[in-house]
Amino acid sequence: MEPGYVIEFIENQKILCAVILEIKKQRLRLLTENNKEITISPNRLSHHETCTLKLSAGRDALVSSLKKIADHRNSLIHNIDIKELWDILYEEDEWIDLTTMTEFCFKKNPSPDEKSAIMRAFFANRIFLKFNQDKFFTNSEETVNQILSQIKEQKHTELIIIEASEWLKKALTDSNIKYPDNFEEISEILKSYYIFENESQYAKTGKEILSRTGLNSTDKLFSLFVKLGIWNKDENIDLLHLEIQTNFSQKVISYAENFLPPQTNSPDTPKRRDLTDIDVMTIDGESTLDFDDAISIEEQDNTYIVGIHITDIGHFIKKGDIIDRHALEQATSIYLPDLTINMLPPVFSENFCSLKKDKTRPAISILVKLSYFADILDFEIVPSIIKIKQQLTYSDVDNNIDKKPALSNLLHLAKQFREKRLDGDAMQISLPELNIDISDTNEVNITKTTREKPGRILISEMMIMANWLMAKFLSNNNMPAIFRSQPPPKERLFKRDQGTIFQNWMQRKLLSRAIVSSRPEHHSGLGINAYVTATSPIRKYSDLVTQRQIRAVFNYEEPYSKTEINQIIQKLPYPQSIAAKAQYSRHRYFILKFLEKKSGSTTQAIILDKRKNFHLALLCEYVLECKLSLPSGTTLKPGDLVSVTIQHVNARKDVLSIYL
Repeated sequence: MEPGYVIEFIENQKILCAVILEIKKQRLRLLTENNKEITISPNRLSHHETCTLKLSAGRDALVSSLKKIADHRNSLIHNIDIKELWDILYEEDEWIDLTTMTEFCFKKNPSPDEKSAIMRAFFANRIFLKFNQDKFFTNSEETVNQILSQIKEQKHTELIIIEASEWLKKALTDSNIKYPDNFEEISEILKSYYIFENESQYAKTGKEILSRTGLNSTDKLFSLFVKLGIWNKDENIDLLHLEIQTNFSQKVISYAENFLPPQTNSPDTPKRRDLTDIDVMTIDGESTLDFDDAISIEEQDNTYIVGIHITDIGHFIKKGDIIDRHALEQATSIYLPDLTINMLPPVFSENFCSLKKDKTRPAISILVKLSYFADILDFEIVPSIIKIKQQLTYSDVDNNIDKKPALSNLLHLAKQFREKRLDGDAMQISLPELNIDISDTNEVNITKTTREKPGRILISEMMIMANWLMAKFLSNNNMPAIFRSQPPPKERLFKRDQGTIFQNWMQRKLLSRAIVSSRPEHHSGLGINAYVTATSPIRKYSDLVTQRQIRAVFNYEEPYSKTEINQIIQKLPYPQSIAAKAQYSRHRYFILKFLEKKSGSTTQAIILDKRKNFHLALLCEYVLECKLSLPSGTTLKPGDLVSVTIQHVNARKDVLSIYL
């Protein structure tokens, strides 16, 4: 190469002609067909041949000549049929040089212009061949089809971006605008981008649509979706973001609809103990539809026989069947203020397996012989048949505790059992409970109740007792299960059950993490030496697994091995954490929505902790933790009770501002 040579290089995805003006220190100073002077490395050249121009002709003449050369070379591209070339050559498994490739389209000894035309043609169309400097290699048929598919998809995406941005501009101001033909696809892209933002599979497309629409964020999308009826104003975005399925698959529904429950006592299974004559009652919340535990009490020779009866889910749902696989995947029922997502289809959770009044049901019964002071004199666990005589709510118990001896005796034993647990250094954390009620008109109402009412104490303590005894039973029978334990707390802030709301809230933060394993260990928080949860098998898969191990002791089914138990223990935490996140965020959302109406009102707060730029405070009335910024010069310490004003609340954006 020397000054005057016509060369080609690639800039901004375009092949340009240029003439070399000067070569200095391995750098080329060029004049381009666009009348620009640039300096580049020889490595950037895409093509050069012995075609020269006289530099003495002057700059304008050189530029004019370069344009004519480029135009001529581009005109030669029309003589090149790349698809036809590929049809001839695609089985060739070797690189083809530029001269040979050019001779397929032009005469032998091709000119520099013809070689350039080949380069330009293949640069513009990279579907069929790939090239490296001045040699070519044919793509396979599979690769060609993939590239064609990508091009088709790119064109479709570009069309969607154009149509979506134009429609979105109009939709933001006109609520009566008609939906475009591809509205479902557009809404799917926009919803996905709103929910997942940069993590969305449509992030690039969604961002481009918003950019062309003139929107800097996704905030207005939610309002638009509500206006168009795509979402409601309280749409649960967290369910969508966490990808929680709210409906059962069609296969699960079909299986449930055609399910025939097996006989309670069949010839090939051990006989169950008939307890249908005992006065068995359920005690649950007023809205409960899935009753999985019941209780009974009988007096016998100055002692009490307390029965804790758990519906036998394993009788209906077998390991590995389609219902079991779904339950394992979901791990737990999810209870939200405005929605319940059952672990089991309603035909199981609310019918076959539910302990409904006047219905005979198979159960696992824990029969405990207790003294007046709740000393456990003896206990046995038996497969049983029970029949619910009373279906009570917590309010029924609270209102009749002194009128019905069975209830008052159960409460007495529950309190005595709690005292024994507290003597064993149990941590009794007692915090108010918020009840969130959503009316038919979507109005939010909140009431605060104490957990220390008779009905809740009675059921809570009896279920702890049952789970403890089932843990002992499994341990005595050398049966692996999902045992739960807990080391002592990092620090104790109060004795027994005497803590203030501040101490209870902070004590909860100081509890050690619970441990789940296949062998029993001490549970410090409950003050007992072994623990499982098996009293809610309709709602929790871990409880169903543990109940199956009890059934296995009685030869109703094959037990899980220790390896299988450990595998389940490894699998359950993720769906359980997803459910917990959904429950927490939805609970908080509706509290904040309720507080939106309380802007400007005052309420009491407890200072929890001091941080660098703010204090953490607990709104007592709403059991809600939030940030509190203090005026300079104001000093508060943890535990201080203060009056605060609710300044600004936005439930959708999770914003709560308060000031002293």
